[in-house]
Amino acid sequence: DGWHAHPTQALLDAFTIRRIKGDFAPLRIAIVGDIKHSRVARSQIHAFNSLNVGELRVIGPRTLIPNDIEPLGVRVFHDMRAGLKDVDVIIMLRLQRERMEGGLLPTEQEFYRLYGLTEEKLKWAKPDAIVMHPGPANRGVEIESRVADGPQSVILQQVSNGIGVRMAVMALCMSAES
Repeated sequence: DGWHAHPTQALLDAFTIRRIKGDFAPLRIAIVGDIKHSRVARSQIHAFNSLNVGELRVIGPRTLIPNDIEPLGVRVFHDMRAGLKDVDVIIMLRLQRERMEGGLLPTEQEFYRLYGLTEEKLKWAKPDAIVMHPGPANRGVEIESRVADGPQSVILQQVSNGIGVRMAVMALCMSAES
């Protein structure tokens, strides 16, 4: 609906993870950034819990994580080092500036310093961790170009998988009886 959910993004992300990592049960997944305003995050949390992910984490500043999120089965972190420790999958989210009211962030530069995924911060995750982003990515705000284009990034696979997943969803919807 544009604000609360983005189910096809969650489906294609789950599909991408399954193809690369296999079973969800042993995985630690971290969703990083503007959780509060992200329809993608809402859908991912529900999808990953339905798929029995081992551990689901959200990482971001207090102002960008909903107060009532822990009952949804996530662990909340406000520190990137602690939140990324031993994760298998990192999903970066963009700042939803169009949905924010003033005062939630000092500056984009400060957000990047604390929560932007750089090569240095990526080292805090498992060595074979994959990096995802639903797009559009704001390089230098939530993700460094060298990470977005690096060997652990599966962003282009996400985009490619999205075409097939969304075509399948549309086909199912079109073939459903009224």
